[in-house]
Amino acid sequence: MELANNFTANNRTLLMQDHSVRRKVKDRVFLGAVIFFALITISFVFLIIGSCVLKGYHQINWAFFTQSAPDTFTAMMAKSSGQVIPGGIVNGITGSLYLVGLASLIAIPFGVLIGIYLYENSKKRYAGVIRDITDVLQGVPSIVVGLIVYLWVVVNVTHGYSVLAGSVALSLMMLPLIIRSTEESMKMIPDTLKEAAIALGTPYYKVIFRVLIPTSFSGLMTGILLAVSRILGETAPLMLTTLGNPAINWNVVKPVSAVPLLVWQFYNDPNMVDLIWSSTLFLMGFVLILNLLAKWIAARRNA
Repeated sequence: MELANNFTANNRTLLMQDHSVRRKVKDRVFLGAVIFFALITISFVFLIIGSCVLKGYHQINWAFFTQSAPDTFTAMMAKSSGQVIPGGIVNGITGSLYLVGLASLIAIPFGVLIGIYLYENSKKRYAGVIRDITDVLQGVPSIVVGLIVYLWVVVNVTHGYSVLAGSVALSLMMLPLIIRSTEESMKMIPDTLKEAAIALGTPYYKVIFRVLIPTSFSGLMTGILLAVSRILGETAPLMLTTLGNPAINWNVVKPVSAVPLLVWQFYNDPNMVDLIWSSTLFLMGFVLILNLLAKWIAARRNA
């Protein structure tokens, strides 16, 4: 009987060891597959970045940030002589900053206030409707947003392509991200903090501006920076609203250029190919900086 029990115990031990070995083998195979496919995915990212760096770095100079884009004849003469294409994209850089700045002035106040409203009235039917509209707006293609703004602003307000029309289009694309990030940031605030402020007799508007917004500032800034980085590379809505401008323009009712628009224009001119890569490299670097800044703010928030 004792021998039978020992035999059974030994068999059970062997089975458990065999099961443990097989489980470890499966875990290692699955881990290897995950790492393999992750490396494949990341390799495309590095391939894109490497191509932009190798093909665009030689065009990055002081003139690139201080001069407007050259004409086709100047670029053709520079390429035929093997020289760097003169000029730069300062009209696109200033135009992008102008458009994004004006769009932020429109979208941030509305987005933050709507997000606070959704947080304070989360269970009301009207808040649910606004939340659904926000989700739908976030999924609308950018070209559709540009077409709508073209009919609203370009045709009926400015009667032509303008900075205002482009900013309105970009602000509509920023709104969903700002609204949802504001609502989620407000949810992270302890209810006791707001209740304490109200118990001290603080007016409700001061509770919002002196307690809720400062407390959730890092979360709000993260959402805003992500929204800005999202619209920086948009081209389709700007083609229908601002069209482009070869010179620097600060008039809000006149056309303006932007870096994505310049990339599209350079793409249609075989003599400007080198400027495509340098402009793309600049835009990627700018967006990367904004995303790293957003991650840094989020990390400080969680610390």
